Amino acid sequence: MAHDEAAPAEEAAPGGYTRVLRVPEFRAVFAAHTLSLLGVVVSEIALSVLVYDLTGSPLLSALTFALGFLPYVVGGTLLAGVADRFPARRVLVVCDLLCAGCVAVMTIPGTHIAVLLALRCALAVVSPVFQGTRMATLADVLGDGDLFVLGRSLLRIVSQSALLVGYGCGGLLLTVLTPRHALVITVGTFLSSALLLRLGTRRRPARAAGRDGADAGAQAAGPVAGARRVLADRRTRVLLLLFWVPPMFTVVPEALAAPYADRIGAGSTGLGLLMCALPVGTIAGELFAGARLRPATRERVTLPLLSFMLLPYLGYALAPGLGWTLFLLALSGAGSAYTLGLDQWFVAAVPEELRGRAMTLNTAGLMTVQGVGMALAGVVAQFAGVPATVAGAGALGTLVCVLLAAQARRGERAADAYRKNGRPNSETGLTTM
Repeated sequence: MAHDEAAPAEEAAPGGYTRVLRVPEFRAVFAAHTLSLLGVVVSEIALSVLVYDLTGSPLLSALTFALGFLPYVVGGTLLAGVADRFPARRVLVVCDLLCAGCVAVMTIPGTHIAVLLALRCALAVVSPVFQGTRMATLADVLGDGDLFVLGRSLLRIVSQSALLVGYGCGGLLLTVLTPRHALVITVGTFLSSALLLRLGTRRRPARAAGRDGADAGAQAAGPVAGARRVLADRRTRVLLLLFWVPPMFTVVPEALAAPYADRIGAGSTGLGLLMCALPVGTIAGELFAGARLRPATRERVTLPLLSFMLLPYLGYALAPGLGWTLFLLALSGAGSAYTLGLDQWFVAAVPEELRGRAMTLNTAGLMTVQGVGMALAGVVAQFAGVPATVAGAGALGTLVCVLLAAQARRGERAADAYRKNGRPNSETGLTTM
C-alpha cells in the first residue's frame, strides 16, 4: 500500500493525526467506530431506564450496566479465534448486524425483562470480538508502524470523549423519546456502521488462511488452545499485563467518586466533574503524545509514564478538596499516553495470523479487570474509607507497574538484540518477527 512506502520518512517527523485521516479505509473504520459507540452508549442508557420503568428496581437497572462488563471474558476467550479464522470485514459486518438484531428485539413492546437482560449479555459477548477484529484490521489498513499507533489512539480518544458527552446526550435524548424509540436509533447506528464497513473497507482473506500445518492445527484445536498459543510467548504476556494492570487501579477513584464527592461536599456538580477529570486527562495526554512527539520518543517515554501515572493518587491520603482532586485525576489520566508506545510493541510482538485473537483477548481482559477493580475498590473502601483506598491503589499500583516495567524493559532489550542478530532469544520466545 502507498502509505506503507512512506513510513520510513514519516518515522523521522513528529506524528500527526491528519496523516491517518488521509487514508480512506481508516476514515470508514473511524466513522463506523463512532456510530457503533454512539449505539452502545444510547442503548446502555435507554435499556437501563427501560428496565427501571418495567420493574421499579434500582438493582436490576444497575445490573444492565454490570452486564456490559461480565460477559466480555466469555466472548474474549471462547470467540477470540473468530477474528483470525474468517475475513475481518465479514466478522465486523456480522457483529454489527447481530448487535442491530439484538437491539431490534429490545424495541418490541412486551419483551420480558429476562429477555432484555439476556440480549444485553449477547451484546457484551459480541463486543470483544468486534473490537479485537477492528484493532487487528487497523494493522492491515495502516500498516504496523506509526500510523497504526495513531489510528488506535484516535479510536481511544473517541471512546473517552463518549464518556464525557455520550451519557449526557443520551439523557437529553430520553427527555424527548421513550426508551424503546431511543433503542430504534441504536439499531440505525449499528446498521449504518455495518454499511460503512462493508462498502468502505477492502475484503482481505482470513489471517489464519494459508498457514502451515501447525498453525492450522492450532486453529482447529479450539479457543482454549488458541488463547494458550497467544499467551505462550513471555513477551506477549508481559505486554498484555501492561495493558490490563494499570486500568485496574486507575478506575478506583471513578468507582468511589460518589462517596468522595459526598465526603468533600462537592454535590452533584462536583460528582460530574470528578467523573470527567480522568477522561479529560487521558484525551489531553494522547493528543499531545500523538501530535507532538516523534514515534521513537513515544516509545522511550512508555515505561516512565507507566511507572509514574498512578503516583498522583497518593494525594488522596490528604483528602484534598475538589480543585486539587480534579488536578490529581487529570494528571494521572495524562499518563495513559503510555499506551501509544505499548501499541507499537504489541503489534510487533504478535504474529500476524494470531493478531485478531490477541487483540480480542486484550479487549476482553481490559474490560474484565476494570470491572474487578471497581468491585474491589468498593469492598476495600467499606472498611478503609475512600481516601485510604485510592491512596492505597496508587501505592500498590505504582509498585506493580514498576515491576512490570522492569520485565518489559528486559523483554524489549532482548527483542532488540534479536532484531539485530536475527537469532531466536530465549527471553522473548520469539522465533519469527
